Amino acid sequence: MPPTQTAAVIRRIEPVGAYHRLTLDAPAAASANVRPGHFGALAIGGPTSATLLRRAFSIHRADPTAGTVEFIFAEHGAGTRALARHHPGDTVDLIAPLGTPFPLDGGPQRAVLVGGGYGSAPMAILAEAVLARGGQVAFVLGAATADRLFGVAEARALSPHVHVVTDDGSAGERGQVTGPLPAAMAAIDATDVHSCGPMPMLKAVTTLAAAAGARSHTAVEEAMACGTGLCMSCVLPVTGPDGVTRFLRSCTSGPVFDGTTVRWDDTGTLPADLEGAAAMTPYAPKETDPA
Repeated sequence: MPPTQTAAVIRRIEPVGAYHRLTLDAPAAASANVRPGHFGALAIGGPTSATLLRRAFSIHRADPTAGTVEFIFAEHGAGTRALARHHPGDTVDLIAPLGTPFPLDGGPQRAVLVGGGYGSAPMAILAEAVLARGGQVAFVLGAATADRLFGVAEARALSPHVHVVTDDGSAGERGQVTGPLPAAMAAIDATDVHSCGPMPMLKAVTTLAAAAGARSHTAVEEAMACGTGLCMSCVLPVTGPDGVTRFLRSCTSGPVFDGTTVRWDDTGTLPADLEGAAAMTPYAPKETDPA
């Protein structure tokens, strides 16, 4: 089903560690075949607000029976701070589900699910989908501190293979997700690694997954101003099957990409070999040009 735009009523908004869990009454979106990796775009401000751009968040859960959609978000800037000050009964404009989800076709997967901070939000429903198709799952969940972990209890209810790491060692092992990732892959002889989190983490996870012969599927964290493909603000340099690098929109071609096709070191730049790069190069006046 296509995405829907609706005036969604806030049923609950509550703290969960360092984050907020937002539950919206949005029956049309909840019934629109939400899949792991889909996201929603929320208009934060009202008609007189200076906060014009939407904010995009991974869908944590969608319940067609209850008609609800859940998101996990952190307070980063003015928009998410404003969202956190909302109350049950308030209305927010929601477009969902959006984006390209994690691929689950091709038979049962033995998948390691890697989440960084609230990037773990879609991992529980992803694990449930893998298991429902006869697969196996393991988890590697990381964050800077214990209060910034998310989804550990859900992960432990779904798999005996759960690795927890924090930068400061306040929960689980001290370190980063790349530390226990090889062991997690070996424990289930992983065919696939699904990850969501900061871009440097996704690059590192892709490198390890590819070295082990596993497919890498990454849900990128790119700023999305519209979420629908109109504004072109979330483009990434991605190499296609023909070997040509093109800018692709994270909101429509992604947010889930084959990690081996993303040119991680070139994000935020205009690579010289990108298709059409010459036409996009800013004009530089010549000395002979009139002033």
